[in-house]
Parts: sequence; structure tokens; C-alpha cells
Amino acid sequence: MTELSGSFSGTARVQTAVSLSDIAGHQIQIAEITGSQRSTDQNWDHAELKYWGVADLVNGTGTQKGYYVNERADGDRDCGTFEGRITTAQGQTTLEGTWQTVTGTGKFTGVKAGGTYRGRITSPTDLEMTWEGRYELAASKAA
Repeated sequence: MTELSGSFSGTARVQTAVSLSDIAGHQIQIAEITGSQRSTDQNWDHAELKYWGVADLVNGTGTQKGYYVNERADGDRDCGTFEGRITTAQGQTTLEGTWQTVTGTGKFTGVKAGGTYRGRITSPTDLEMTWEGRYELAASKAA
């Protein structure tokens, strides 16, 4: 498998929060985040990332799960899931978790990929993320 790493800067295109009355400070948040990937691996560099996440938070700390799609200029895509933790402490919100590709199209048909991510919220609508992992394209497995 090939190792890769990169970064992502995203902006919330859609976001909403519902305050729950069971515990003080409990919220369910839903967001769609979009932006462009940066990587030294040409298969991921400049891929447009869109992800949809659901966070279950108490006072800004809790879990997140969601789905993502990376789309390239030629239309090839890889799609997957992520899950992790959101932590808010001393006015800073950080993200940490794992990601795994589930399906793909074009040269990403049959791709196997996964790894970890770390990030931080930089404003109410913006975030920065770094990620790393490993992948193998089906064409590489067949060779």
C-alpha cells in the first residue's frame, strides 16, 4: 500500500444545531463542509472534498461521524466515512479521528484506503485539517 498525507481547509456551506433539554449544553450539530485537498500524492492533490458530519456534543466536546466524497477534475471520485472526537478546551476546538474509503469511480473503483485526521476550527464557519493514511488502487493490486 502507498502512504499519503495532506491537508484540507474547509468552509461550512450548511450548518445547523439543535439544543437538547436532557443535559445542560447538549447539542446535535449537522454540517456540510467543502474545500480543496492538498497532498504530495497527485491522486489526492486538488481533489475537491465535500463532507457531511453529525456531531453529538456536550459543552463543545463529544463525537462526530459522517460521510465524504473527493472529486477530481476528471470526474473520478472516492467516497467514505469518518468518525472521531471533537474537543473544546480553553476556547479552542479540535478534531481527531479516522477515515476509510468505501467506494470509488474511475481509477478509484475498488480502492482500499484509510487513515487518521487531526484538525481545528478556526472560525464559526472554517476549519483546517491534516490527514495521513495508506491506499491501494485496484489496478495496482491486479498488476
